[in-house]
Amino acid sequence: MKKPLLIGIAFLSLTIAWADETEAVNKDLAALQGEWTMLSGSADGQPMPADMLKQMKRVCKADETTTTLNGQVFFKAKFTIDPSKSPKTIDYQMLEGPTKGKTQFGIYEIQGERFKACFSKAGEQRPTDFTTKDGDGKTVSEWKRTKPASPDPGTK
Repeated sequence: MKKPLLIGIAFLSLTIAWADETEAVNKDLAALQGEWTMLSGSADGQPMPADMLKQMKRVCKADETTTTLNGQVFFKAKFTIDPSKSPKTIDYQMLEGPTKGKTQFGIYEIQGERFKACFSKAGEQRPTDFTTKDGDGKTVSEWKRTKPASPDPGTK
């Protein structure tokens, strides 16, 4: 009689852990939605010029993000996140742009209306911190939400 009880307890524990993980993913996914403007950015240790920063926009809808430069698509990606990792991880499957068809591994953090990310070059290992230096192939960007996600027209 103990074995079925132990199996039941183990199953319940796994179900609760999975529900907690799903809740964390949904919470961060919701926090990423909307329109964003770039506050800062650097690649290979070189800061992005201020005039370019003003032209960078990011729109996130569901699990896709599109970044534009002066209104033109810079890249579009489908992404997955794992907020249970430290630092939190984000992976881009590139749909449009110079690395189309490739996967880029990154880390992220969300603090209120700000989103920070660091990505490795396609094919490279995931970054472990939010820094970049000359020749490392990493990009770091920080964004501020300018417009929350539009409500789904199918919901009230």
